Amino acid sequence: MTSALIDLLRSDLSAANFSVSALTGLWGSAADAALHRNQRVPALRALAALREKLGRDEPSATLARVFVLGLPVPRADLDAALPTLGSAGAEALGLVTAGEPGEDTAQSGLLQPLLDLRPYSFIDGHGAGSWWIVSDLGELALGQALGENHVLGVGGASLTLAGLMIPTPVESALDLGTGCGIQAMHAARHATRVVATDISTRALELAALNAELNGIRNIEFRLGSLFDPVAGERFDHIISNPPFVITPRTEGVPSYEYRDGGLVGDAIVEAVVRGAAEHLTPDGVAQLLGNWEYHAEADAFERLRGWLDTPLDGSAPLDAWIIEREAQWPTDYAETWIRDGGTRPDTADFDRLYGAWLDDFEARGVSQVGFGYMLLRRPAPRSPQSTQPRAAAEPARLRRLERLHDSLGSNAAGIGAHLAECLTAFDWQVATDDAELAQATLTVAPDVTEERHYWPGQDDPTLMTLHQGSGFGRSVQLDTALAALIGACDGELSVGAIIGALAQLLEVDESALGAELLPRVRELLGDGFLQTPPPVV
Repeated sequence: MTSALIDLLRSDLSAANFSVSALTGLWGSAADAALHRNQRVPALRALAALREKLGRDEPSATLARVFVLGLPVPRADLDAALPTLGSAGAEALGLVTAGEPGEDTAQSGLLQPLLDLRPYSFIDGHGAGSWWIVSDLGELALGQALGENHVLGVGGASLTLAGLMIPTPVESALDLGTGCGIQAMHAARHATRVVATDISTRALELAALNAELNGIRNIEFRLGSLFDPVAGERFDHIISNPPFVITPRTEGVPSYEYRDGGLVGDAIVEAVVRGAAEHLTPDGVAQLLGNWEYHAEADAFERLRGWLDTPLDGSAPLDAWIIEREAQWPTDYAETWIRDGGTRPDTADFDRLYGAWLDDFEARGVSQVGFGYMLLRRPAPRSPQSTQPRAAAEPARLRRLERLHDSLGSNAAGIGAHLAECLTAFDWQVATDDAELAQATLTVAPDVTEERHYWPGQDDPTLMTLHQGSGFGRSVQLDTALAALIGACDGELSVGAIIGALAQLLEVDESALGAELLPRVRELLGDGFLQTPPPVV
C-alpha cells in the first residue's frame, strides 16, 4: 500500500514540476538566498503577489507553501496540487496532518506539514540529476529549537561530501550514518550495491522513503552503530558524514542524533578512521568529513597520523589525503553549533550552553578545532613488476596532510573527479622511475592558467604563478626553468627532451637541471596541473 502511495506522490510531484528551478521561478533568487538564512518573508510575499495575479495558487506554489515553507494549506488546495495521491494519501504517508480534534487546523480545514519535502538538483561525474528529499521539519517551520532525534535534510555538509565523492564505478559502497540517505543515493549512481547504516530507526525510515520516492533500488538499509551492522564485510568505497560535532557530555546539553556521536571530543572521527581499514577492500577508498582537536600547542595532524598508523585490525597504515579547510577557536565553534540547534543568541539558555562548551574545551585542553575532508585508502599489495624503484625522494605511500584555508576551486560536477585523477596520477608517478618519467610526454590540464607580473619597462617577469581553475584552486610559484618546461608540455616532446633543450638554452648542467625539475613535475602531476596522455585504445 505504501509503495503504491509513493508511486502516486512521485507522479504528482513530477506533474506539478516541483523542482529547484520552478521554486526559484516562483519567488526569485533573492528569496532563495533569504530562505538559506532561515527567512521566509520574501518568499511568502512573492507567493502572495502571484496568487493575487492568478487568483489562485499554482500546484507548485501550494507544495512549496506547505512542504518548504512549513505552513498550513487548505485541504482543497493540496488535493488540487496532488490530484492522484490526494490529501488523504499525503496523510497516510505521514506528510501532513489535520491536527487533533478541536485544533484550529482541524476546524478550519487546513492541513499542516509533518515533514519537509523539497526538490534537490545536482551535477556530478555522471551528469545532471534531480531528486525530492524528505526530512524532518526545520526550526523555521517548527518555530522552536530542533528535537534531539531530528533527521536533517540536505545541509551544507551534505553538499560538501556529495561534491567530494569519487564517482569511479565500484561493486560495493557503504554509507556510514546515512541520515536522510542523500550520500547513499549519490553512491548508488556509481556502486552496484550500497549498504546504508544509522543508529536512528527514524532516519532509516526516511532514507528508505527517499530512495523509493526517487526510484533508487540498489540500497540496503541497516540499523546499528558505526561498523556494527557490517561486521566482517568489506567495501570498495566507504562514505560517511559522521556525527562529528564536539559536544559537551554534560547534563542539560542537547545531543542531536544527526550531528553528535555520543563520544567525548573527536573520538567518533577517530573510531571511523581507525575502523575503516577493516572494512575496505584492497585499494578501497573511504571519504568522510570530520572535526579534530588541537590540544594546547600540539599540532592536530600529529594526532591524525596516529589514527592512520594504528588501524583497529592491525593492518598496514592507511594511505591518506586529509585537507583542513578551517580551524576555529573554541568560542567560534561553540557559537556555531549552539545556533545550529536553534537556540537564539539573546537568551539565557544560549549563555548556559555557551558556558558548558567552554568549560568542556578548557577542561580537556582544547585550543582549536579543525574541520576538513578525509580521504583514506587501504594499501593493496604491490608486485615487484607493478612498482619499480625510482630515484625520487617521496615515499610510495600516499600521506598528504595539508591546510587549505583559502579559496576552493569551482567545479560544476564536484571535486570527486579531480580527486580520482590525482590519485591515479600519484600512483602512476610512484610506479615510474626518473628515467621513465623523462621519457613520458605530458600535457597541461585545461583549467590551468599562468599569471606574470612585470616591473614597468622590463622584459623579464618579476613573478610567475600557475593557477588551477578547478580542483582545490591551487597556485604555484614558478621559476624560469619550471615555467618553460610547463609551457612546452603539449603532449609532443618528452619531459627529458624539454629538460635537455632548456639546459642548452640556460647553459646549465642537464643532469642537475633534471634533478631539480623532476620532483616538481611529480608534484604538479599529483595536484592535477599536469596530466599524462590518455592510453591509446
